[in-house]
Amino acid sequence: MNATRPLTQPALAARQFGAAAAAYLDSAVHAAGADLRRLQALARQSPGLSALDLGCGAGHVAYALAAGGAAVVACDPAAEMLALVEAEARQRGLDKLSTQQGAAEKLPFAAAAFDWVVSRYSAHHWPDVPAAIAEIARVLKPGGSLIVIDIIAPETPLLDTLLQTIEILRDPSHVRDYRRSEWTAMFGAAGFEEPAVNVWRLPMAFAAWTARMKTSALRAEAVQDVFNKAADEARAHFEVAANGDFALDAAWMQAALRTTSAG
Repeated sequence: MNATRPLTQPALAARQFGAAAAAYLDSAVHAAGADLRRLQALARQSPGLSALDLGCGAGHVAYALAAGGAAVVACDPAAEMLALVEAEARQRGLDKLSTQQGAAEKLPFAAAAFDWVVSRYSAHHWPDVPAAIAEIARVLKPGGSLIVIDIIAPETPLLDTLLQTIEILRDPSHVRDYRRSEWTAMFGAAGFEEPAVNVWRLPMAFAAWTARMKTSALRAEAVQDVFNKAADEARAHFEVAANGDFALDAAWMQAALRTTSAG
């Protein structure tokens, strides 16, 4: 009897997202948004900026920063994603954008290599976020900035549990959507200032959300069952519609690396 050998979480994530590379390039959730326009505008205001797009996926952060004039390295564990980013960068004429394969917890870069590290909709797949933020602190220049854009979990345990449940049913490489309070603690433990946080509602079209990760029909039905049987307050929070569409909280969290003064 042949059994499928289990994968480590990083290998599972690389396989899941490598197979979905093209879908993420065209995804409405990932390819557009005020946050990308904000990144491009901030890059324009920072001549000579060097930046790392960590967990770059299909490269939308890297494209925005490079279009704003920054020198950007797009880093991801999935080789298929990096090949897509390289091809798209050539098509867009972004000659200051390069790629590097690597994992967030063990970055293949020298210390103090970047002015900014930006991660968008990636950190909830990292096996060890505190270790990754420590690595980010290592590769940032003194006073450099970390910007994390991601789904954040509600502080209420009931809502938090439901969110993690639907996420892992949809995508087995999901680890955790962290709460805002958890992010603040992790930033501080790694030597960053308290992050400035902007939160907005992110509408999710159920059919596109599941199709993007090639979620099986069985798992998609399980997500719908979780929503259908959830408490009224949970359904209200996630704005669950009759067709399965819903809404999540997304956040921009930005902080500078604390600098220590001698003497």
